Amino acid sequence: MSQETSNQYYLESAPLKKAITHLSIPMMIGMSVGTIYNVINAYFIGLLHNTHMLTAITLGLPIFTVLMAFGNVLGVGGGTFVTRLAGEKNPEKGQRIAGYSFYASIITGIVIALLAFLAINPITRLLGADDATFNFTKTYATTLFAGGFVIVLNFALEQLVRSEGASKESMYGVFISTALSLIFDPLFILVLNWHVAGAALAMILANVGSVVYYIYFLETKSEHLKGFLKHFRISVQDKLEIYKIGISELLQSAFLIVTTLLLNNYAILYGDHVVAGFGVALRIVQVPEFLSMGLFLGLIPLFAFTYAGRNIERLKSSIKYAFACIGTISIVFVSLVFIFRDTVLHWFSNDPSVISSGVTILAAMLISALFNGFTGLFMSIFQATGQGAPTAIMAITQGILYIPVIIVLHYLFGLNGVIWSMTVTEVITSVMGVMLFVMFNRKLKKVSVNEADGNVAGA
Repeated sequence: MSQETSNQYYLESAPLKKAITHLSIPMMIGMSVGTIYNVINAYFIGLLHNTHMLTAITLGLPIFTVLMAFGNVLGVGGGTFVTRLAGEKNPEKGQRIAGYSFYASIITGIVIALLAFLAINPITRLLGADDATFNFTKTYATTLFAGGFVIVLNFALEQLVRSEGASKESMYGVFISTALSLIFDPLFILVLNWHVAGAALAMILANVGSVVYYIYFLETKSEHLKGFLKHFRISVQDKLEIYKIGISELLQSAFLIVTTLLLNNYAILYGDHVVAGFGVALRIVQVPEFLSMGLFLGLIPLFAFTYAGRNIERLKSSIKYAFACIGTISIVFVSLVFIFRDTVLHWFSNDPSVISSGVTILAAMLISALFNGFTGLFMSIFQATGQGAPTAIMAITQGILYIPVIIVLHYLFGLNGVIWSMTVTEVITSVMGVMLFVMFNRKLKKVSVNEADGNVAGA
């Protein structure tokens, strides 16, 4: 492999714009396609014109969040560690980290499923299901948990693939899962009439496809991680290095689950159509959010590699570029979605009550999306550079703050308070990110000075 076709070349020495294009454009495309993947089952369930079913898959969103969270604990924690090891010229250790992340993901998914089966009825109630939606929600949850280890593994492997800058291959995995969803969703939901169970099964099998591809790539095409399946044991210190970053993903997702449960339980007070409206709006607003996410997720390996290699100027330049791009993406795409919001809402439901509530909900969530991209960028910078404390602080702030915000706003403004509570929380969290980043930037300046002094002394 020539230098300029090597993924490490883009992390280490490629011109910055070329590196960012290579790393982020495939991720942005992949995340955009991933948005389609996330709305496919809602679209086909919507064709059944059963609001209870549409509500059930909305109530089941926290389950996917749980599985994704545990995958990201090992994927983000392990993947950023692998990249930093590459920056430190120690890729052999990266194989051991990747192997541990792989097998731990499978074990974690199986344990989650076993625990969930023992308490599936309380879990279904906790999700916010009422008598009308209980059976549909339980069916969807049971099916999703049964194959959940595949979802955990998929998220972990996707992070490992990206850890060495293989953004295109990460994108290909998303393409595979989306294509399989387009096949399995209509087959299972409409043709075989498995409704919500079919939606969950289609999601699982779509993830199987991308998992198989990621394993194939890592074992046959990876620059540094070939042979990772032979490894499992790592030191306690290395596990701590993984979990100090990965735990922030778990905290963030845990609080996101609390947020979703609170939102579902408050929204259900105003009827199933409000819950369905939130479900549709959440999926639509993922378009601008996922584009921003694709940008900063694609840059995590660059942040990690340059920080570990003490190339601080390259790190700072890439961060500045990311801020400018996310600002542009957020404003342009949020504006477009807002303009065409009525038309887009009608793609998912013909229920006038769902459309009516969905318009207001979507407006609030689009404003949240303007700040969400910057919040995610701050989190990515802290994760990539191994800053466990700032990452955890942001995750905890975002989660804990939402609880009093939704309670107070609901008490004062009713349904409108519920709708706008997430927006208020997102704005405050983004401001917190600015404050933590200012502190981190001071740390980078000290590193730059020390490096410069060291170079002078060495000369």
